[in-house]
Amino acid sequence: MARDLTQLELLTELETVAEQNVNRHLSLAKEWHPHDYVPWDEGRNFAALGGQDWDPDQSKLNEVAKAAMITNLLTEDNLPSYHREIAENFSQDGAWGTWVGRWTAEENRHGIAIRDYLVVTRGVDPVALEQARMVHMTNGFASPAEADAGFLHSVAYVTFQELATRVSHRNTGKVCDDAIADRMLQRIAADENLHMIFYRNMCGAALDLSPDQALDAIALILENFQMPGAGMPNFRRNGVLMAKHGIYDLRQHLEEVVQPVLKKWDIFGRNDFTARGEATRERLGNFLDKLSKDVVKFEEQRDRMLAREAAKREKAFATADS
Repeated sequence: MARDLTQLELLTELETVAEQNVNRHLSLAKEWHPHDYVPWDEGRNFAALGGQDWDPDQSKLNEVAKAAMITNLLTEDNLPSYHREIAENFSQDGAWGTWVGRWTAEENRHGIAIRDYLVVTRGVDPVALEQARMVHMTNGFASPAEADAGFLHSVAYVTFQELATRVSHRNTGKVCDDAIADRMLQRIAADENLHMIFYRNMCGAALDLSPDQALDAIALILENFQMPGAGMPNFRRNGVLMAKHGIYDLRQHLEEVVQPVLKKWDIFGRNDFTARGEATRERLGNFLDKLSKDVVKFEEQRDRMLAREAAKREKAFATADS
């Protein structure tokens, strides 16, 4: 039976692929600047400089858009934790080091743009946002694979996570009801897509190099998948709002994130797994079957919840008119 490759062996064998994909990314990535996506003429001083502090009436964002924007921004804010995780499991040398630095810089740009937009437009409470940032960054980020984390787990995780983040940003822009926010989040989503392609290509190359070992990591990540913001304040409440209103829900996770990536890797069509890999693939297939059933259950519960809320609103309107 073929042995698993060590972390160093994986990085060494995939160095050339990493270099090719870094060069590909640099040739496709478009330069852009956060200040071009912020309506600065809407800004004014807060009380510390003689102006007025934030008030909920100042925000033009609805509650769903606020929850999504805060979640997306705090996710980007925790970048130092992700940088550490990636740097430890990749390398800071050669193409790997170039990628880690470039990816970190691009992700940091996303946080700058979203925060400047929210503060200038007074879209959310800046004090509560800063307090949540402090808590979230202090808690840090732990890989869903926990003690088993390594290069393969990291590259599998960020493949799915970057695509999920792209979906979330894009759909958040749609609910903001603001052309500037929508344009900004489209720009950020385009970056996330390029990031996903880099990681997807690297994980695909790892599958070709060590199929059973890579599939083990992929299955473990999917079975324990959590978005990187899972530890932030109010994540569950905000996540429920986002799922309820179609920003990122279980069907999108399955059909727009998990299934397209697995199809790209030809997980259920390839024939290079040993008995160990076949067993893992069967386990993964069973997990996806359960996930499909969970999607139906979730949507049934969501439809009932939305129907109850609609009935309450109609009753309230009827009472107010009488």
